[in-house]
Amino acid sequence: MIKYIDHAILSRIKRRLFNLYGDRADQLTERLYYLVGRYGVGAQPPVAPEQRWTENDVFLITYADMVQSEEDTPLATLKRFSTEHLKGAINTIHILPFYPWSSDDGFSVIDYRAVKTDYGSWKDVENIGDEFKLMFDLVLNHCSSQSAWFRDFLTGIAPANEYFVEMDPKTDLSAVVRPRTSPLLTKTITRDGDAWVWTTFSADQVDLNWKNPDLLFEFLDILLLYISHGATTLRLDACAFMWKELGTDCLHLPQTHEMIKLMRDVCELVAPQVLIITETNVPHEENISYFGQNDEAHLVYNFSLPPLLLHALLTSNSKYLTKWASELAFPEAGKGTFFNFTASHDGVGVRPLQGLLPKKEFDKLIHAVEERGAHVSKRTLPDGSQSPYELNITYYSALASRHDSEGLGIARFLCSQAVALAFKGVPAVYFHSLVATPNYHEGVEKTHQPRTINRRKYNEAELMHQLAAENGPQGKVFRKYLQMLRRRTNYPAFHPDGDQKIIDAGPNLFALERTSPSKNQTVFCVFNFTDEEQAVVNPKDTEMLKKAKKFYDILSGKTHSDGSRGIKLAPYQAMWLVPRIE
Repeated sequence: MIKYIDHAILSRIKRRLFNLYGDRADQLTERLYYLVGRYGVGAQPPVAPEQRWTENDVFLITYADMVQSEEDTPLATLKRFSTEHLKGAINTIHILPFYPWSSDDGFSVIDYRAVKTDYGSWKDVENIGDEFKLMFDLVLNHCSSQSAWFRDFLTGIAPANEYFVEMDPKTDLSAVVRPRTSPLLTKTITRDGDAWVWTTFSADQVDLNWKNPDLLFEFLDILLLYISHGATTLRLDACAFMWKELGTDCLHLPQTHEMIKLMRDVCELVAPQVLIITETNVPHEENISYFGQNDEAHLVYNFSLPPLLLHALLTSNSKYLTKWASELAFPEAGKGTFFNFTASHDGVGVRPLQGLLPKKEFDKLIHAVEERGAHVSKRTLPDGSQSPYELNITYYSALASRHDSEGLGIARFLCSQAVALAFKGVPAVYFHSLVATPNYHEGVEKTHQPRTINRRKYNEAELMHQLAAENGPQGKVFRKYLQMLRRRTNYPAFHPDGDQKIIDAGPNLFALERTSPSKNQTVFCVFNFTDEEQAVVNPKDTEMLKKAKKFYDILSGKTHSDGSRGIKLAPYQAMWLVPRIE
């Protein structure tokens, strides 16, 4: 039992339980009270908005076995690599699902409460937490068909016999939004005969029945377990699909939003420092709905940024990126912000481009990445047709050289990363972007899964050899990237709650100003999106270049004189400029 509890939050939780489960709310609230007590935690002081995050917060997205060695477990190897090379550049590590799994590189979870023995142990995870903050995945929409839960469903054992969504295959499900081309229902054999279960993503990933409060309490227990092992951020995977209601598109339903708000409330109750992040690879307006009224996700993936940025750099046209960024609305300071990334373990989603790029420009992007070796994954539309859903390619290869020099390809890639790091919000860096991994075509040939192109696993000695090479592209990118990250931490203007002003500097450039929450520092960030030298001269809406006589470029460490006469940028150069005080 816990000694005391925040009754205001508890009342809010009770209201949400009533909205979800009706008159069972009293019973479920009491059940939650005892569940929380099992973990020996009670009400803690709320986190002040200004303490929620800082300019030092940068996430590394990585698999548990991304770096492997013969002498240590993968998790121990990851800790060694990160501690030796990333301290001062990265402060939070998102370890992608490290639980026992059967497919999708971890996102078909067999046992949520265990660490896959091939990776190491909970102690290995906690050891990483001694040096870095940690983000874990809560894979909410589905679990593995090889899980104990699904075995119990097949044999009729409670409570898991009601953990899954059965459906008559004759039911009209044409309104359901699909992220894949695979069948929505999968036939299986139970003790009572044939059954058809809901499988949004694959036959091995069986959707869970969130109408059952017993399932909710399984996950609340798992949530508390993850916090007890050091999780400071919880990523809610594929959460948009959680709740199913016939006659709807089964996407972003009110009950789904209420469930996420409930999870935030539970965290506020027991561990207010823990952040909730939603992963919803959908059009922008749908995506940002998960901020709620500053009461849902703390962080929302900025899914429109990666494809818009890719399009802008590949076409040397920042027009559409500038327009979108200038219209972007941000949550209240300290209550929510964007999770800015360019690449992740998945490909580059293109559904978030809906309404942001004309078809002609969209087709240009598809053609450009296909020329660079991308696979284009598709989804099935309600009318049975198919549409591009995801670009499977490493972000480095997407921007690497084709007809120009290797140096320009590296510059174009680093320019993209400098944009994402300057953008308002909390930045996240995928491991393969940090080390400039090219497309892993050999892996795709082995697995026949397009996403493998961006999921290579490294032998530690091989990786260190590549990163140490003075003239190799991977070493060049790695050193420049770490330098960029470390220099960024010295500037409060990059605080996630600092102001952002987008400046229209023409289609060849992308420009923005970041100002610290205290208003005492401004950084002018400008990026050349072309393969020719460009000059920035007093762009509209900024007085900074007019007033100062000299500027210091954070990225290059060089000083530029008299911005009123123009500052020249080399092809694909990025600059973060602050006035030089004489």
